Amino acid sequence: MIDTHAHVGRDEAAEVLARARAAGVERVIAVATTVEGARDALAIADAHEGVFAALGVHPHEAGGGEADRVDELRPLLEHPRAVAVGETGLDHYRDYAPHEAQARLFERHLDLARETGKPLVIHTRAADEPTLAGLAAFEGTVVLHCFSSPGLLEPALERRYYVSFAGNITYKNAYDLRAAARAVPRERLLAETDSPYLSPQPVRGRRNEPANVVHTVEALAAARGEDATELAEQLDANAAAAFGL
Repeated sequence: MIDTHAHVGRDEAAEVLARARAAGVERVIAVATTVEGARDALAIADAHEGVFAALGVHPHEAGGGEADRVDELRPLLEHPRAVAVGETGLDHYRDYAPHEAQARLFERHLDLARETGKPLVIHTRAADEPTLAGLAAFEGTVVLHCFSSPGLLEPALERRYYVSFAGNITYKNAYDLRAAARAVPRERLLAETDSPYLSPQPVRGRRNEPANVVHTVEALAAARGEDATELAEQLDANAAAAFGL
């Protein structure tokens, strides 16, 4: 089993990853949101078998000095365990950074993904249309991380994006997410934790971690009427195809 999107600190990595392995989660993609975080993610990947890294500057950082450091990601993306650019995108829900600054930062990540040929991991909240517009000319692999925008589903399926679901699909009132999960073709489906956030319902109230992706997989299988073990195998194959693992 694989957790395709987790935020893991260097000081906790050994214990967190040991618990993941004990739960049957053998691979994890550690996702960076800053340049220093990118270096940390690569250090974790170097130190632990089965860990890979996605490197980017989060849209929340677009209004500050971190956005000026995007070029520092270029050599880091040459690392053999660096498998994706991101997470990147647009967040008009929290509005921690001006929309124009977010758009500029997003475009720089698009350029990085084009240059490196690596997939792009997208964060989007309350920004469906500008996100789709930004991706319109991008011909590479796109992963919609922590999918929570039903309005994006139809264009995502048309463009053959990968759609990744997190622990919020397990929540009692997540009817729209479970309906979306049923609509995604098996070969375009991914699962993640987005840890330490969005703990699945069985462990809600506790800090999330990669081991808990098992609950997301079980919820996806239940929503789709599929066997959880077979779906987990499909999700592993999808992740291998999406990220070149």
